[in-house]
Amino acid sequence: MPVLLEAAQAPTLADLLTYLQQQGLCAQLMDQAAAAIKIQGIGSLQQASAQEISFLSNPQLQAQLQGCQAAAVIMTQTVYDQLPAKPHFAAVIFEQPYLMYALLAQWFDQSRLNALPSGIHPTAVIDPSAQIGAGAHIGPYCVIEAGVFIGDSSRVGAGTVIGAHSQIGQHALIHPRVTVYHQVIIGARAIIHSGAVLGADGFGFAPHPQGGWAKIAQLGGVTIGDDVEIGANTTIDRGALDNTVIGHGVKLDNQIMLGHNVHIGDHTAIAACVGVAGSTHIGARCIVGGAAMVSGHLTITDDVQISGGTAVTSSITKAGRYSGVYPFAEHKHWQYNAAVISQLSQLRKRLRTLEREAELHKTKQE
Repeated sequence: MPVLLEAAQAPTLADLLTYLQQQGLCAQLMDQAAAAIKIQGIGSLQQASAQEISFLSNPQLQAQLQGCQAAAVIMTQTVYDQLPAKPHFAAVIFEQPYLMYALLAQWFDQSRLNALPSGIHPTAVIDPSAQIGAGAHIGPYCVIEAGVFIGDSSRVGAGTVIGAHSQIGQHALIHPRVTVYHQVIIGARAIIHSGAVLGADGFGFAPHPQGGWAKIAQLGGVTIGDDVEIGANTTIDRGALDNTVIGHGVKLDNQIMLGHNVHIGDHTAIAACVGVAGSTHIGARCIVGGAAMVSGHLTITDDVQISGGTAVTSSITKAGRYSGVYPFAEHKHWQYNAAVISQLSQLRKRLRTLEREAELHKTKQE
């Protein structure tokens, strides 16, 4: 269960609606007398207490409102109009309840973070040339190397390593055990989850005439925009010469691998276990489903959706949804189908031959 704020620090419903207005959104409270109610947290319809606010985003769950104990519930006007009687909770009308829940969850989470202490833990190792912004927190056993800049109010979790001459913007949240190599730039309000590795060498080797491989030194860096979230154990390689670039507002799930010199456009979201090979450019506002595979040196235009498990082996120049998942089946049936697919080119040739022969026969008859 989420930890509730102390009543003294809890906002009122009116405070939360004002916060939404500051985000450019407007919600309506159906009972103005409820504006002074203190809200100490957010809960589900089934589990929320009388100190929490809840939300109904799926109209099919409307029956759960009957037993809901929340102080207030976010819902659409349509759902409110269908209520059989005046509800026992305060109704907050907003046409995108899930969005309002997301924003309020951010507010409560930030309140929790603001309550954590700032300052530098005595076990942290920080080079004298590093610059630590006002209100920043450096946790236990962190290592901050030479020339690092950490912005105001950012938090660096225990055991994290920030390599030489890297930069972290204001209000960033770096969870424990993140590894940031040298010359990595991370924008403001970034969230980097545990186990992420940013700036490791790209996979670059040249064949040697005497056998083996000659390593290509990766001299570029990584540039990560503002408001980016990077999931646990995700890895982003540094560029060979130019930087690997992650645009503003990009959301990366857990266990994603981005190769060297990859470019990800603003506000693109990529689900878990996706692999993107080097030098591929993915446009803005794209969505890439889990376990998709994207080959190297490709260009994917803006507003493309790639279904989970799809293998992308050529560039995509037109916005839209693309899928390439072969449906699963019992293994013996899959083997039969795979055998047919492997013979498609031969079947195509035979079909074209038959078509030509049929056309020739028809011409002779005429």
